[in-house]
Amino acid sequence: MRVALVHDFLVEYGGAERVLEALHEIWPKAPIYTSFLYRDGLGPHKNRLASWKIKTSWAQSIPFIHRLYSPLRFLAPFFWNFDFSKYDVVISSTNMYFAKNIKTTGKTVHVCYCHTPARSLYGFPTRMNWKKNLFTRIYGYVVNHFLRIVDFQAAQKPDHFLANSKEVQARIQKFYRRDSTVVYPPVDLPKSGEVEARGGDYYLMVGKLAVAKRVDVGVKAASKAKVPLKVVGKGLEEGYLRSIAKSNVEFLGEVSDADLTRLYAGCKAVLFLAQDEDFGIVPVEAMAYGKPVIGAASGGVVESVVNGKTGILLKEPPSVDGLAKILESFNPKKFDSSKIKKHAQGFSKARFKKEVKSFVGKHT
Repeated sequence: MRVALVHDFLVEYGGAERVLEALHEIWPKAPIYTSFLYRDGLGPHKNRLASWKIKTSWAQSIPFIHRLYSPLRFLAPFFWNFDFSKYDVVISSTNMYFAKNIKTTGKTVHVCYCHTPARSLYGFPTRMNWKKNLFTRIYGYVVNHFLRIVDFQAAQKPDHFLANSKEVQARIQKFYRRDSTVVYPPVDLPKSGEVEARGGDYYLMVGKLAVAKRVDVGVKAASKAKVPLKVVGKGLEEGYLRSIAKSNVEFLGEVSDADLTRLYAGCKAVLFLAQDEDFGIVPVEAMAYGKPVIGAASGGVVESVVNGKTGILLKEPPSVDGLAKILESFNPKKFDSSKIKKHAQGFSKARFKKEVKSFVGKHT
C-alpha cells in the first residue's frame, strides 16, 4: 500500500508533530508533504526529521515564510499543488485550514487526522492576542471570514476524519458537519525502570508560552505562594512572563526529551491551565511518570485527568489566588502514583498506532 503523509507546516515541534512522527513510524517509507519547513524552529528536535523525505510547496520560496505565515494566511488555500494520484492512501495531520485542503482523485483515500478546526477561525483562544491591535483586528475579521468559507469547503474533501479527542469531535461536527472517529494522540510512556520517579519540591509547566496556555496564571500563583516552579517552552509571551515572575520561577526554554524526562520524574506535580485545550498531551506525559496534574477543567483535559484520582481539576476560569492556596498545601502523597501510571497507559503510542492502522485498513 502506497501511503503519503501531509502536515500543515513544520516550523516547531509540539503535540501535532509528535503525531506526525508516530504516523511516520507506522509508514516509515511514506514521504511528508508540507507547505513549508523551517528546521531551526524545531530546536533540539530537528535531527528527528533528518532521514525523512520531505516535500514542500511553492510557499517555501517566500522569504521568512516561517514568520509571515500568519499575516499571509490568505494565501494558504493556494499552497497545495501536489499530485497524490500515485498513492493509495493520503493521511493529513492538521490543526489549521492547510492540509485537509489537498486534492485527491480516483481511488486515493484521504484520511484527515484533525487536531482541531483552526482555533483562530472559530473563536477559540490562540497563542497570540491578535485583537490587541486595531489594524490586525480589522484584517483578521476580513480574512478570517473568507477563510472560514474556504475551511468548510476543504473539510468536505477528506473521505474520513479522525479526531484527537471528544472535544475536537464535537467541533468537527459543529463547524464542518462531518462525523469523525476519536483516536487519542500518542504519548511516549517511560519504560519500566527507565527513570526513577523521585518526589521533588518543584512544580512543572510544559508547553508553548502562549496566551491560550494561561502560563501567566501559574507563574503568578507560584510567585505568590513562593513555591519553586520550572517552566519549559518558548513563545510570544516569554518576555511578559519573565517580567511578572519572582526568583522562585525558572524558565528553561526548549529542552531535549532526555531533560524533559528528568524534569517530569523529579517534579512534585504538573500544572496545565490551558483554555479550551484540544486534548493536551502534557497532562498524560506527566501521569505516565506517576505525577498528579493540577489542571483547568477545560477542553480535552477533562478526558484524560480524573479529578481527585489522577489530579485536581480547577473550575473555570482558574484564579491566581485559588491556585496559590493549592500550591501552598498540595500533598502529592494523597495520590496513588501506580494508579496514575496505569491510567496513562491508555494513551500510549502503541495504542495509537494500532487504532490508526486498524482504521486505515478497514477503510481502504
